[in-house]
Amino acid sequence: MDIPNDYPENVIHTDPQGFVDPLSNYDPPVYEDDLERDLCEGQVGEMLRITPFAIISPDVTIEDTVRRMANEDSFALMVVEDGKLLGVVSERDVLDQVAERYDEVKGMALREVMTPEPAVVYANDPPAKAINLMATGGFRRLPVLDEDDRIVGILGPKRVTVFLFQHI
Repeated sequence: MDIPNDYPENVIHTDPQGFVDPLSNYDPPVYEDDLERDLCEGQVGEMLRITPFAIISPDVTIEDTVRRMANEDSFALMVVEDGKLLGVVSERDVLDQVAERYDEVKGMALREVMTPEPAVVYANDPPAKAINLMATGGFRRLPVLDEDDRIVGILGPKRVTVFLFQHI
């Protein structure tokens, strides 16, 4: 095996007794303030107070979905089939894909206009990940899952704002 000349000696050392753990000399991060620490080391499920969520079947008609969202004053519904998250339908989906052609699509199944395979965060992810995903992906709502991929809540801009204002 050819080993480059600049390869660290401890990496190519084959003797397990001579192994040097690269994390043995690890200094923990130093944060400038509580916000930075909470963003990096907190957990979405604890820090951001995820909100209750509503689920809907992908086979419900668009008309019934829109009616339900209006009656429940809901900004987003989690589209679930057989206990698994298939997608999300949000007010943006309704405005972008339904509003102008409501009469022609109202009888169609929700699966035709939902956002499939939505971006998600896990309850044990750091808040920085969720906020970054929302900002870079342009998402107003993010499903929050547990380690078994079950929905435990939904994260929206109001919860993120409350979290940030707690640190001001």
